[in-house]
Amino acid sequence: MPGFDVHEHRHALKQLRDAGDTSLWENRKGIPCPVCEEPFDRLFTTARPATRFPENDGARFCLVREDDAIHVFRH
Repeated sequence: MPGFDVHEHRHALKQLRDAGDTSLWENRKGIPCPVCEEPFDRLFTTARPATRFPENDGARFCLVREDDAIHVFRH
């Protein structure tokens, strides 16, 4: 099962927004997505039980659900 540790990849990510239980990151180093193994552009992470995703431009998404968070990878 794929997983993703934001802190493990922090050196390659730029945080764009932090609302406490949600955050938005830019992939600056071409880290591969743990789902499809292609580099992703942005990462949206939430610990909320329900949330609305930021507006997108028709981009493709991959999703990883962990015990304490959901990670949405935008390609």
